Amino acid sequence: MRTEIAERTINAEIAEIAESRTSAFSAISALILVSAIFVTGCRQDMHDQPKFTPLRESAFFGDVRSARPLVAGTVAQGHLHEDAFLETGKSGSGDASAFPFAVDRDLMARGRERFDIFCAPCHGRTGAGDGMVVRRGYRRPPSYHDDRLRQAPVGHFIDVMANGFGAMPDYAEQVGARDRWAIAAYIRALQLSEHATLADVPQSERGALR
Repeated sequence: MRTEIAERTINAEIAEIAESRTSAFSAISALILVSAIFVTGCRQDMHDQPKFTPLRESAFFGDVRSARPLVAGTVAQGHLHEDAFLETGKSGSGDASAFPFAVDRDLMARGRERFDIFCAPCHGRTGAGDGMVVRRGYRRPPSYHDDRLRQAPVGHFIDVMANGFGAMPDYAEQVGARDRWAIAAYIRALQLSEHATLADVPQSERGALR
């Protein structure tokens, strides 16, 4: 009698363990299946998404080009350039001789900063054309202190910065329109400094020269 009870107890425990393992296995299997479906679905979406690699042809368009031309009149953000005077330094048919805004201490400080970054490597810190890359073999630019450039209208420097000149590449992308004018103002200050007299120094500042 006791043996029979023990066997039934053992069989019940075995059945319970087996059922528990089966349930756990089923749950794990279901989780793996769902995960596999999810991952496969995402991966397939990435494979099947509508796209064209650069320069791939497309039968959808008559010219079979997947890359489409810009709509006529499209202007990229920040490239509207409504103020031609500000952007080009031109006034009428020639170079402008005046600034489009007031030249103050802040503008001069900005011009010096931009000049030291973008111009000094070739033109030198004083504008004499003896920058570091020139000392290492690059073509020497003219000195800003030559009479030709001292007498050039300020718009000339704006045009050269925007479009390049001779061996100098354009800096239209690196230097914004307002910063070009700031640099031009600083160039004018450099030119003045090389030919200034004591009379050009404010009375309040003359003590610093002695």
